Amino acid sequence: MDRVIYTGMAAAKHLLHRQETLANNLANANTTGFRAELVALRAVPLRGQEAGTRVATVETTLGVDFTPGPMIATGRDLDVAIQGAGWLAVQTPDGGEAYTRNGSLQVAADGTLTLPNGLPVLGEGGPLVVPANASVTVAPDGTVSAKVDGQTAVNAVGRLKLVNPPTEELVKGNDGLFRLRSGEAADADPNVRVAAGTLEGSNVNVVEAMVGMIAAARQFELQMKLLEAARDNEQKANTLIATG
Repeated sequence: MDRVIYTGMAAAKHLLHRQETLANNLANANTTGFRAELVALRAVPLRGQEAGTRVATVETTLGVDFTPGPMIATGRDLDVAIQGAGWLAVQTPDGGEAYTRNGSLQVAADGTLTLPNGLPVLGEGGPLVVPANASVTVAPDGTVSAKVDGQTAVNAVGRLKLVNPPTEELVKGNDGLFRLRSGEAADADPNVRVAAGTLEGSNVNVVEAMVGMIAAARQFELQMKLLEAARDNEQKANTLIATG
């Protein structure tokens, strides 16, 4: 069997994965705080006897693009955006801790501050709970204050847990949230600041993602033609052998 079949097959497989990654980025072009995933293909020469001329295609996951997204003013008190580097901490369904740049905070029926997907937003002492019928504001240092309707007093509910671990220690999960590679919880960073009434948009470059998808599709077609050429060569060789 022609070895070019394995080369074309491997390239096509990785191009499909690349297309999936680009499509996911494009689908999240309007997702608050989304970080685009990066993927690339590279050629790796094979080692071994009589393998010096063979090259394999290997997918290289570069990780995530941590470039900040655009700041979008909303005027909503519970919308917060991280200024510069940093992350909001949330509690995952398994009781663990994860991090996000999505600052579209909501108040659940029981008063718990959550993300739109229902995950509780963590304060420095655990999930934050605000009184019923209260107006909530968030200070630049993450302090959450509540003013109950009909009262003049403004009470501090707690402070958002804002963290800033090195980006190389973060990994992105299938749920779009980031976690430390060690599986531990990051320490709060008092230097992280937020802007109220603002959300951070996705950092996906729509044009770049679309061009990348078109390029990946054309490269996939090229690999398919390569496989078809290998098949035709095999058929012609078999015909010559049979009639020889």
